[in-house]
Amino acid sequence: MMSQAFKNRWRQIALFSLIFFIGVNFTVYAQPFPEIKSPSAILIDAGTGTVLYEKNPHEKLEPASITKIMTLLVAFEAIEQGKVKLDDKVKISERAWKTGGSQVFLGPGEEQTLETLMKCITIASANDASVAVAEYIGGSVDGFVKMMNEKAKALGMNNTNFTNPHGLSDPNHYTTAYDIALMSKELVKYPKFFEWSTVWIDYLEHTDKEREATMLANTNKLLGKYEGLDGLKTGFHAKAGYCFAGTAKRGDLRLISVVLKSSNSTERFEDTKKLLDYGFGRYNSVQVAKKNSVLAKLPVEKGVKKEVDVIASDDLNILVEKGKEGTIKTKLELPDRIYAPVVIGQKVGKLIAEQDGKIVGEVELTISEEVDKAGLFYIFRKLLGGWLYF
Repeated sequence: MMSQAFKNRWRQIALFSLIFFIGVNFTVYAQPFPEIKSPSAILIDAGTGTVLYEKNPHEKLEPASITKIMTLLVAFEAIEQGKVKLDDKVKISERAWKTGGSQVFLGPGEEQTLETLMKCITIASANDASVAVAEYIGGSVDGFVKMMNEKAKALGMNNTNFTNPHGLSDPNHYTTAYDIALMSKELVKYPKFFEWSTVWIDYLEHTDKEREATMLANTNKLLGKYEGLDGLKTGFHAKAGYCFAGTAKRGDLRLISVVLKSSNSTERFEDTKKLLDYGFGRYNSVQVAKKNSVLAKLPVEKGVKKEVDVIASDDLNILVEKGKEGTIKTKLELPDRIYAPVVIGQKVGKLIAEQDGKIVGEVELTISEEVDKAGLFYIFRKLLGGWLYF
């Protein structure tokens, strides 16, 4: 039998271990809400859109140059749809040349590629380039603004109205931290954007006449100063105050933060760091499926192939509190077989992710290749081949 002294010692060790475990977990997971000075702010997970922190997220405010997130988003969508190409030559109008505020001093009649203009918008927050892009894609600034508002509506940005593509002050030009997070979530899906947003210094070579190149200096002062930060957009004018939509990625977790109407530039960046620190300190992202990864094989009836690969149609990342990554379970919903003919991209089922019995995410499963229906000649040849082998 154990002595009483031994039992007491064992209880002390067990109690110490419990206290240590609770202390460690409290330190890691019970992150306190950040104290944000900016009047309006939000933090979301870019993968799921889950709101992790908010402060007056639906207050309508002027966004200044954060507007250009939508300008770039509409441009990327036009490129994706094949309406325009990055190497298209864009002629600069007099209206674009006369645009005030931050600019890269494009000259009337000068020609630049669409890619160069989008890079100028991203790095240097160029208003003149924004107007040039708007006129080229929308046919006119008004036409492009209509596209911006249509996209905002489609994204559920219910408290937003754009009147221009650059963000210069207008009482009828407004949005919210929440709505900015929604459009930012869409913009970060384009890898090309990050090729420009992470450039610290570049130069614009003018094509209209011989003159010195314009230096493009990135307005995002957190680049290289915060781990994983690679975008998005700053904004400022007297009525909007200092604004910043930021994004950072660590591992599989990408966060998006928005702060509006900060009193100074330092405050907007400090608040951004607090928001991101909170998110990365408390949450993690579990990648359940990677786009185009093979998740199963499905038998094919009456086809020229016996089976076909089933793949994930998109990435599926699940947001979880740190320490709970192992609670995510997955299941495949698929038929027993599929009948030829089969086409690439054909939807055949879903991958479902669950946590504590609740569905927390899903992705459609599709077919990776075509499988033609087997004709009589093919069936006869297979039968004959089997008979000869026998």
